[in-house]
Amino acid sequence: MARVLITGSTDGIGRAAATVLQSDGHEVVVHARSQQRLAAVADLVDHGAGSVVGDLADLEQVLDLAEQAKAAGPFDAVIHNAGIIDGPGLLPVNVVAPYALTVLVPAPRVIYLSSSMHRGGRPDIPGADWSGSRTTASYSDSKLYITTFAAALARRQPGTVSHAVDPGWVPTKMGGPSASDDLDLGHQTQVWLATTNAPEALASGGYWHHRRTQQPHPAVHDERSQDELIDALAEHTSLELPTR
Repeated sequence: MARVLITGSTDGIGRAAATVLQSDGHEVVVHARSQQRLAAVADLVDHGAGSVVGDLADLEQVLDLAEQAKAAGPFDAVIHNAGIIDGPGLLPVNVVAPYALTVLVPAPRVIYLSSSMHRGGRPDIPGADWSGSRTTASYSDSKLYITTFAAALARRQPGTVSHAVDPGWVPTKMGGPSASDDLDLGHQTQVWLATTNAPEALASGGYWHHRRTQQPHPAVHDERSQDELIDALAEHTSLELPTR
């Protein structure tokens, strides 16, 4: 059985993934933005799930969250599920926090939540304000960055299985009630990638949608874009991504 950390797991796709993993007998550690939000997964915690708390928009809280996670680990997989669609925390939550947690809470398998909207993103890394003090990026930009990072990690850490997943436009709080994709499919690829030994899932660097690989934005596999992104995030966080 696997031990899996899932960020942003108090509702939506993250909670669905945690529920399925726990029902299948895996050990799950859920994450909430605050102690108040943790109450939303009390049923999972009551059934044995571990928990960590921290606001991913605040780098200091991310560093504290990493310490909590290390105490609850080690993990066989981490699903970087948390994300927001707009606001000043867009880059801190969608990109900086997954980068910092990847450095500080390593796992043999890591899965990052992307979106088909990443194809409309701009790979304008020098213009990004990672602190969130200014709005310099769109949701599409943030998803292009994190999809690029997933591919970069696969290249830089051959011992880590790294994937990005487009869960589809599903009717969660973020997706809204008009979303047209099947909510039940939104979490299945992440759960599968975190636990299966299927050869295709163990081949690192995929961009997935409903358990099938797709071609991402050309910048995702551009090594110069990958390195520029990692250098910018390392400078902002003072955390160097190790090579494994």
